[in-house]
Amino acid sequence: MKLAPTPSQTVGPFFSIGFDPLRCVELAAPGVAGEPVEIEGQVVDGDGKPVPDAVLEIWQADAQGVYAESVDSSTKTLFRGFGRVPTDESGCFRFTTIKPGAVAGPGESTQAPHLAVSLFMRGLLLRLVTRMYFPDERANERDPILSLIEPERRPTLIATADAANPIRLRWDIQLQGAQETVFFDC
Repeated sequence: MKLAPTPSQTVGPFFSIGFDPLRCVELAAPGVAGEPVEIEGQVVDGDGKPVPDAVLEIWQADAQGVYAESVDSSTKTLFRGFGRVPTDESGCFRFTTIKPGAVAGPGESTQAPHLAVSLFMRGLLLRLVTRMYFPDERANERDPILSLIEPERRPTLIATADAANPIRLRWDIQLQGAQETVFFDC
């Protein structure tokens, strides 16, 4: 008898019994210092079809540009700076947080306020890594990471403001195609 190797495993699907304890759609509790923001969007494949079983993992700094692991424990209870957000049947996601402050970049540069986002879903052997930047942010022009991207592709990383609700932003993630979101090799 000859044994065949088993195929590599892919990420997902995510079962509620294992995922629910890790779910966090509120990265900053009410009352945390900073500008509150609601972010919503949709993950779609190369054909524009929704991806109903993806998970976004978000990491961010607080309003002063400090990551949660480097602040005291009393602050951590209000500001997590981390969340895992699943997409629904329509590939949509939604979470609340505060706008992060600028953080140190390569050399002596400063990075514009942004969210670091990893995307997990079935069919992927590795996570996809991207960022979400904030609209109308002057620091975007000087951000050392954003400046590495071709100007015509940068809008895929910048959320758009909702004219009817100033704290709501829209940021869609497209996995392939002409408007593919920029993903980073990590």
